[in-house]
Amino acid sequence: MAIKKEVPWKAVVASTVGNALEWYDFLVYGYLSVIIAKQFFPADNPVTSMLLTTATFGVGFVVRPIAGIAIGIYADRAGRKAALSFVILLMFVSTAMLAFSPTYSQVGILAPIIVVCSRILQGISVGGEFGSATALLIEYAPPGRRGFYGSWQMFSQSIGVFLATLMGALLTSVFTTEALSSWAWRIPFLLGLIIGPIGFYIRRNLQEPEIFLKEVQHKKVSIAEIFRRYPAELFVSFALSAVTNIMVYVLIAYLPIYAVQSLKTSLNAPFIVLTVSLLVRMALVPYFGHLSDKIGRKIIMGVALTLFALLIYPAFIWLNMYPTTTSLLIMELVFALLMAATLGPVSATLAELFPTHMRSTGLSITYNLAASLLGGFTPFLLTWLVAKTGDKLMPAHYLVGFLILGAVSLLFYKESDISTALTDRDDREFSEKDVDLVPQACQSVRKAN
Repeated sequence: MAIKKEVPWKAVVASTVGNALEWYDFLVYGYLSVIIAKQFFPADNPVTSMLLTTATFGVGFVVRPIAGIAIGIYADRAGRKAALSFVILLMFVSTAMLAFSPTYSQVGILAPIIVVCSRILQGISVGGEFGSATALLIEYAPPGRRGFYGSWQMFSQSIGVFLATLMGALLTSVFTTEALSSWAWRIPFLLGLIIGPIGFYIRRNLQEPEIFLKEVQHKKVSIAEIFRRYPAELFVSFALSAVTNIMVYVLIAYLPIYAVQSLKTSLNAPFIVLTVSLLVRMALVPYFGHLSDKIGRKIIMGVALTLFALLIYPAFIWLNMYPTTTSLLIMELVFALLMAATLGPVSATLAELFPTHMRSTGLSITYNLAASLLGGFTPFLLTWLVAKTGDKLMPAHYLVGFLILGAVSLLFYKESDISTALTDRDDREFSEKDVDLVPQACQSVRKAN
């Protein structure tokens, strides 16, 4: 029997389109939080209004661990396609709710309730995205190309971040503050709705990876088994997930708030800087993913995280001494290089820690716990800490510990043993018996869908 093989690049597109939409929606909300605060969370104290908005930015992270685990198990049992189609549908609904929501002045308390519900649905969607999309990419990757294919997961996040940042720069440059507050803030969410139906169509017409169809026949997911058999892998996965989330949220999501409120830059300065630095990061992420296939993931991430930790304090001290757009740009370009070196290999690294039949679940547990406990509330915590202490180096204090944790976790990552064993097992050719099982797998997955 001939098995129909999906073109690997179709899997890349299916994974990246949804991930890009989710990060676009997520960060547009963060970038426009100062404006959204006035529309949905009016308060006498501007700081209180801002804290309520940034808390709502993070409320979706409360549901992410449970939602991520549930969707991860669903992806390991019913299929990557079913899970990815479900999460992009949720994302479309959550974006539409925010785009068309009435303001507080129009419907009162109902307005912030709609926003909170929208962010919860968004959190559920994002919770199920990373584990399912990463598993799909890795399982479609040709032998010896997992680092490169896995890097497109982070590349797609960069696309979403770039589009959100570009939109922020355009909105703050083209529209007046009055226009932004009145109606123009809805434009990026309305544009985001275009991607949803396209992404859903692509994902629903995707074939499942062959290795998944084989594994789903005779192995079931057990969370207890993951914790019992893979404690070191869970630690490494959590630590690397934590540091990648923290660096993104500190240097991208929180930076516009920090630059405007603490450094007193113009409203559009951080968006212009981030637009340039994100282009650099986008270009370098696939390169470092490819390089990790050649020289190893451990050495690339280890060097990047160590340099990051050594440079973070000098960078923020210098930025506070010279709070100009040029200084901000130089700092962001340096960190764009180091972030690309970390993000390029990390998806493949995390995926290779877990076997195929529990890969999506294992990834979802650690990545979403890290994002929920440490990532989503970073803008809220840093806004509060800087306001409370007046310490403009607070972002550096917050970030350096996680950079060290990520670097230390690599000491427990046995790259040659883990990646070689999994590659041998996952990439071997199907036997005649294996081929006979595939139709049964297809039938069970279709029923689940």
